[in-house]
Amino acid sequence: MSALAAQAPERSFDFQIAPLSSTLGARIEGLDLARPLSPSEIAALRRALLRYEVLFFDDQNLAPHQLRDFARRFGELHVHPIRPHVMDVPEVALLQNQWAIDDSGNWRADVTFLDTPPMACLLYAQDTPQAGGDTIWASTRAAYQALSQPIRDFLAPLIASHDFERSYTEERFARMDLGVERFAWARRDHPPTTHPVVRTHPETGLNSLFVNPAFTTRILGLSHSESRKLLEMIFEQIQQPQFLVRRQWKRGTLAFWDNRVTQHYTVGDVPANERVMYRVTILGDKPFYRGK
Repeated sequence: MSALAAQAPERSFDFQIAPLSSTLGARIEGLDLARPLSPSEIAALRRALLRYEVLFFDDQNLAPHQLRDFARRFGELHVHPIRPHVMDVPEVALLQNQWAIDDSGNWRADVTFLDTPPMACLLYAQDTPQAGGDTIWASTRAAYQALSQPIRDFLAPLIASHDFERSYTEERFARMDLGVERFAWARRDHPPTTHPVVRTHPETGLNSLFVNPAFTTRILGLSHSESRKLLEMIFEQIQQPQFLVRRQWKRGTLAFWDNRVTQHYTVGDVPANERVMYRVTILGDKPFYRGK
């Protein structure tokens, strides 16, 4: 997939798709997600997600169960092992207070500590500040494509370890007052797993970088020093401005991103209780690298 060409909004069924940058991101206009969508509309949104990697819907009015039901049209949903959730809707995680503080200032792809990490995630704004609390997304597909061929060849066979405890530490559990037993259960149920450093997208066939600061602990087969320096190089590549799109939140905004080819970053410049979000996670499949 080449870089997105700058263009006027394009028509798709009864809604418009307005690209936001030449790399990733598009705004979907004229679609009410609270109403049942047809199979053809869901298919069009899936195609848009594959092309633009992160989609934004403004002025939505969604109850938690409506958000869950929309996400369910794209795949099986994940219930987070420790995050608080909306009452009676366990698939909808609640992001606020100390959870939001801990998540800010850290680049991540969501839940890559699973053997089958999410294919996509949705974040819906309930309460937002007048300014601040933005989220930034990076295209790991575009970052990979910009690497030189010798570096791509070097990365191709490498495998990395991803660990739940890198972000969800025992100290963090204590700060959240979640209890030692709950930490032990979550740790037991989520041992470290491995994924390829370069991942082939199961739908587009394109390759992307699949390591992130939140959960990747090291690259196997390298010394600790080599692994640390190589990961730093990859993270710096992903975070270059030409691979990013930034979004300011307002109440009723929904972001829907392909977790297989993006990472995101919460700008921690507002008090946590001024930003309340709902998140839903759609499970994916086991990452693989197809090679040439």
